[in-house]
Amino acid sequence: MWSNRLAASTAAALLVTCAAFAQTPPAAPSSSAIQPPPAAATPDPVLAKVNGEDIHLSDITDALGSLPAEYRQMPPQMLYPKILDQLINQKAVIVLAKKQGLDRDPQVVKQMAQAQEQALQAAAVRKAVGPHITEEAVKAAYDKDIASRPAEQEAHAAHILVANEADATRLIAELKKGGDFTALAKANSTDPGAAQGGDLGWFKKGDMLPEFSAAAFALKPGEITDKPVKTQYGWHVIKLEGFRPVAVPTFAEAHDELRQKMIQDDVQKVFADARSQVKVEQFNPDGSVPKPTDAAEPPPAPLKP
Repeated sequence: MWSNRLAASTAAALLVTCAAFAQTPPAAPSSSAIQPPPAAATPDPVLAKVNGEDIHLSDITDALGSLPAEYRQMPPQMLYPKILDQLINQKAVIVLAKKQGLDRDPQVVKQMAQAQEQALQAAAVRKAVGPHITEEAVKAAYDKDIASRPAEQEAHAAHILVANEADATRLIAELKKGGDFTALAKANSTDPGAAQGGDLGWFKKGDMLPEFSAAAFALKPGEITDKPVKTQYGWHVIKLEGFRPVAVPTFAEAHDELRQKMIQDDVQKVFADARSQVKVEQFNPDGSVPKPTDAAEPPPAPLKP
């Protein structure tokens, strides 16, 4: 069973890495299965030829890198024959496609051009971004932006959301007379959390709308807002349950998210720099040249699919 799963996984990985079409499962390895060459062998030997086109050891190792980790741990003498068989299948299908003239099909030509452009873009981004995203740089960003930032607090609050100020004011008056917040929230709140008495759990200031956070963090534990708080969702009556300090994440905890953010920031810089060095012309959805008055006109209707 594992052999079939490996074959399927190998084929799937090769489809992604080599942009191939669906292939038949590989045959079982023969007694003459290719073995990894010894250290003294040719650095990148040819392992097979298909209509005179070479398949090198490096082609197999490239494909191997795209397999799930569980398969990469398997002995090379088990993996290499299957991957080689898939690469041979690929080459054979490509030869067949060329015989059928598919390499001249307009849609295929367009897809190949798009793939080339994507590869060039990825290479340019890797060249510009890769050298900057080192472990030292990530650690420096952690020390600057996370480890040294002021301690934060989280608030635990509940709220009642209603459509108008009058209803919110009435509820506050009921609460001041000893009304039960949870019961009033269940009976009156239009928020999805009404069934839980309006409980919002723990949140930081930045997690909520500014008006809501300002009111909630200004309260003391057990207090209720003495005036309704308006946001884009309606009118809120807020009860603060308590505060707690937010633990600063360790470097290990913050590493992946911080590294990803650094990559995203650098990619945006690459785009901005590249755009500043080219001439950009933009046109209307119908292809016409924009006029000074276009900005004042209503936007065009959505394009039909």
